Amino acid sequence: MLLGVLVIAIVYYFTSNALQKQVDLRSVAIATNLSDASAGYVSRKSSLELDALIAKYGRLDGVAYAYIQDRKGAILATSLQPFPTELKDSSGADRQQSANSRVTELRGRTVYETQAPLLDGQLGTVHVGVWADTVQQDLRATVLPIVGLIALCLFIGIGLSTWLGSKAIRPILELKSIADDISRGHLDASVSIQSNDEVGELARSLERMRASLKAAMIRLNRE
Repeated sequence: MLLGVLVIAIVYYFTSNALQKQVDLRSVAIATNLSDASAGYVSRKSSLELDALIAKYGRLDGVAYAYIQDRKGAILATSLQPFPTELKDSSGADRQQSANSRVTELRGRTVYETQAPLLDGQLGTVHVGVWADTVQQDLRATVLPIVGLIALCLFIGIGLSTWLGSKAIRPILELKSIADDISRGHLDASVSIQSNDEVGELARSLERMRASLKAAMIRLNRE
């Protein structure tokens, strides 16, 4: 039982980590795609197209927000109106050349934010936030059925093992009871266990011993 619980815990841990990595990769992919799609609009200063693009990404399932920040820290486009000041990243003034992430909060909810450079950081940074509770719900919805199936198989295995063990030990307990009766002088009840295994051999030996003892007792009584 303890081993089964340990297996379930290990499966839950590694499966959750693997799925979390997939979620992180998805967030990076979204931010990178937004960066690639918006680079032309930012360079041409096409505000309408950029706003429409940001709004599209901001409506993706599980996405809390998306916005673009230039190298000076100014917000070029955002899916949130008005833009929350607590989200503004002061590092946007730096030339970021690789994707990274941070954990922040929006309206009291935790957000996993992924940042991707815009044209190798020359034009600024793309920020995409994903609701943490949505990520956790997705992870639980995926992991818990797997863990539940493993737990079900474990309990079925334990139940089957218990049943088979009980079935296997029942004849031995019956033989023990018969041997106890014989030791007390109760020699009338024959051993009725019939099988071709070792238990059957033991039962036949016990029956021969009972019959021999009974015959000996009869002879002694006659004398």
